[in-house]
Amino acid sequence: MSPKKAKKRADGGSSNVFSMFEQAQIQEFKEAFTIMDQNRDGFIDKNDLRDTFAALGRLNVNQEEIDDMLKEAPGPVNFTVFLTMFGEKLKGADPEETILNAFKVFDPEGTGTLKKDYVTEMLTTQADRFSPEEMEQMFAAFPPDVAGNLDYKNLVHIITHGEEKDQE
Repeated sequence: MSPKKAKKRADGGSSNVFSMFEQAQIQEFKEAFTIMDQNRDGFIDKNDLRDTFAALGRLNVNQEEIDDMLKEAPGPVNFTVFLTMFGEKLKGADPEETILNAFKVFDPEGTGTLKKDYVTEMLTTQADRFSPEEMEQMFAAFPPDVAGNLDYKNLVHIITHGEEKDQE
């Protein structure tokens, strides 16, 4: 692609960026942008990024890291550029693949199943914990097989497509 065409695409892409997101999502991005725009000048620059990292407790960010982040933008990072960059990062992200990859972390052998007891332990003791009632609901909707294995590939397919995969 010629440099002129690339420039035109980068500029033209931003005019339609607001149609890529729902209004509530745009509002959340705007809040994030406002938090990051520490000096309130309408642009995110090196100092804003450094201050944002510091506010998040990461004080050892080197200048090269910050420069690399800003190089991803086609120019000064105002809200439209910020939104466009997120749109490009999110475009093509398949939620089914993302969820599957999360399960695969716990399935190094790649069997496509996880033990019910292990899933219960993970979901009730880590991060955003499930209650016993939520675990019951999940296993009622997605019962493990007789050996106590949960077919997470089918579970993910149902979550993302709303129907069971055809069994080959």
